[in-house]
Amino acid sequence: MRIFVTGASGWIGSAVVPELIAAGHDVVGLARSDASAAVVTAAGAEVHRGTLDDLDGLRKAAAASDGVIHLAFKHDIAFTGDFAGALQADRRAVEAFGEALAGSDRPFVLASGMAGLVPGRVNTERDGHDIDPYDTVHIAAGPEGRRAIAELTLSLASRGIRTSILRLPPTVYGAGDAGFMATLVDVARSKGVSGYVGDGSARWPTVHRLDAAHLFRLALENAPAGSTLHPVTDEGVPLRAVAEVIGRHLDVPVVSIAPEDAVAHFGWLGDFLAYDCPASSTLTRELMGWQPTRPGLIDDLEKGHYFHGRTA
Repeated sequence: MRIFVTGASGWIGSAVVPELIAAGHDVVGLARSDASAAVVTAAGAEVHRGTLDDLDGLRKAAAASDGVIHLAFKHDIAFTGDFAGALQADRRAVEAFGEALAGSDRPFVLASGMAGLVPGRVNTERDGHDIDPYDTVHIAAGPEGRRAIAELTLSLASRGIRTSILRLPPTVYGAGDAGFMATLVDVARSKGVSGYVGDGSARWPTVHRLDAAHLFRLALENAPAGSTLHPVTDEGVPLRAVAEVIGRHLDVPVVSIAPEDAVAHFGWLGDFLAYDCPASSTLTRELMGWQPTRPGLIDDLEKGHYFHGRTA
């Protein structure tokens, strides 16, 4: 199949593209810059120059494809004060893809997140669907807005599109990660202590990016219309356990940070570190035959690649 991939040069996209090509698919990757285009080309994919704001271009690329994987999100503005703007751009892109693919029975796979699910218990693929995708109040409501866009995507199944969403865990880890785990390491190095919030019992589900990439391909090829999938290896890793590994590798003390001091200590990441959000992938594994094969988060941290300077 000829697959159009947004975010093709990003952290997850740069794993999804080789996964698709190795399976015999032709890939067209969206690239907004020369640097992104070079990454897409080097991976063996064709380049479609444009941005998420070029809705006509997105429609044309989707219409010319046999399926779409939408990984791109405006993280650059989302985490610098304009989350609402990032959500609005994402919704417009999803609507454009819906217009292009309607009635075709072609696959449309969306990368979403787990934020906003029920805190404090293990969430399943059946949770989190209690939101109106057309309630625009949620567009400016942070993680709730991403959930609304995910539900909008699932609703496109009624228009003859084989939609599925992959709710990614808070951390998609592996060598080269510049996200949450790398930021925790950098904070510990700069502060001289490896911190966790409160008692450190908050649990995060996790997945290695290569295992996530494999599930994106399986979803594209086989997921039934309207599927919610969880690419989860570890259901819930206590963040104190993460801090302990970091402290040992950097040879710094492991300490508790009071919740009210979390943002001052961790920066933008502080708001996330007390969020207890374990999640299961049991239904996904049964439906898709997906089995993660890479090391879990703690084992991956123990390999040491996060501690050789900045991992970006």
